[in-house]
Formats: sequence, C-alpha cells, structure tokens
Amino acid sequence: MTAPDLGLGRPGGGAERRKVPSGPVWALRDSWAEALRHLRAMPRNPDLLVFCIVQPIMFVVLFAYVFGDSIKVPGYPDYLQYLMPGLFAQSMVFNSNYTGVGVAEDRATGFLDRLRTLPMFPAGVLVGRTISDLVRNVGTLMVMFAVGYLVGFRVEGSLGGALVATLLLLAFGYAFSWIQALIGLAASSAEAAASAGFIWMFPLTFVSSAFVDPSSMPTAFEWFAEVNPVTALSDACRDLYNGASPGADLWIAIAWAVAITAVFATLAGRRFHRSTPR
Repeated sequence: MTAPDLGLGRPGGGAERRKVPSGPVWALRDSWAEALRHLRAMPRNPDLLVFCIVQPIMFVVLFAYVFGDSIKVPGYPDYLQYLMPGLFAQSMVFNSNYTGVGVAEDRATGFLDRLRTLPMFPAGVLVGRTISDLVRNVGTLMVMFAVGYLVGFRVEGSLGGALVATLLLLAFGYAFSWIQALIGLAASSAEAAASAGFIWMFPLTFVSSAFVDPSSMPTAFEWFAEVNPVTALSDACRDLYNGASPGADLWIAIAWAVAITAVFATLAGRRFHRSTPR
C-alpha cells in the first residue's frame, strides 16, 4: 500500500510544501512579516510601553536634577550637554534586553518551533524580532529628545551631525539586540534571559564615558572605560550633537556596531538552527 498524498493537490506534494524558501525577496518579506507581528502586539503590552517610556524619563530627570549640579566635566560648563548623549547610549543598550526576553518567551512557549516548521526564510524569525525592536528604539529616542529639550538640552551642532549621531545610536541598539537574541536562545526562561541580559549591561554603561569623564576613575576602571564600545558611542554622539569634530571616535563606534552585529547575528543564527527542528 502506498502512502497517501499529503500535498493537498499541490504540485510536488508534501516535499514541495516543506521546501524552505530562499533569496532576498523571501528574506525581506518574511522578516518584515515577523517584525509586524511584534509591532502589532506592542500596544497590547502596556508594561513594555510604560517601561520603554517611563525608564528613559526617570534617568533624564534623575541625572539632570539630582546629580546635575554636583558633577563637573572639563570642557562642559553645562553638564546636561555632556549627559544627554550618554543617556541616549545607555537607553539603546538597556532597551536591547527586551529582545532577549521576547526570544526566550517565544522559545519557552514553543512558538519558535512552530515558526521553523513553516515554509519561511529561517533567518527571518530573528531578523524580524530585531527590526521590531529597532522601531521601538526610534520611539524611545523621540521621547528622550523631547524630555531632554524640556530640561535644557540643545543640539549645538548641525542637523546633519545630529542625524548621523542618531543613526549611530540606532545602529548600536540594533547590534546589541543580536547579543540579547543569542542570550534569549540560550536561556532556560524569560526570567533567566532578563537577568543574564542586565548583568553585563550595567558595567558596560556605567564604567564608560556616558556619565563622567573616565580620567576621574580608578586606573583599572579608566582602562576598561577607554576600550568600552559605549565610550566610543557616547563620545562620538556627544561631539556630533555639540558641534565638535568626533575624530576617530566616529569610525571606532561604526566599527564596533558593524562587528557586534556581524559576530552575534552569526552566532544567534547558528544557535537558532541547532535549537529548533528542521
């Protein structure tokens, strides 16, 4: 007896239906479809929306009004002009944690396994997730710019320089989303992904030039801050927003963003293939 045809009348039968699509058109279409799924679900998750909006406002108000008059940075008579680019950088790093938590939740519920059984571009699952988080970062930056303007922050440089700085911030946010995607795939639960995601983000952001000049730190901390990618990002954006030349910091920051994205997107993709059914 021959096995029944499960192709439901399609040419090629079941094998045709299981064929994984390929090519840039499939990749773009499926990645965007996955991104839209997350973006549509965002308004139904008020906790996420509140955290994305309230947390940046809290940091701006806290540092501007509580520490603003106590911290002096050489070359910056107004600490707010030094502070805000660092807060922008910190928010991009912190926001990436949602990627890891979301991936871990989809993995724990079996949703990633279901997506992998569909005839879709495999990388589209993770690419779509990171794209949706990139869109959310745009909203976070808009809120922070508005609050920063209300407390006195001003863009002293050119519009083009400010645009480059903003794009650089978004590129870093996207790069760190891939780190968190890898953590989400490796974590045993969403709670574990959240904890693992925050452990390394605190020293990376606070032991940097985001809030104070690294020269005021102890020697070991100063060395770490100087080689920290968040320092390169903060310094480049700070110069661009304040109308100064970023010099080598801009190219170092771009190199960091490209390298982090390339390395961790590759690692996350490999982990995704190993952890879900083919």
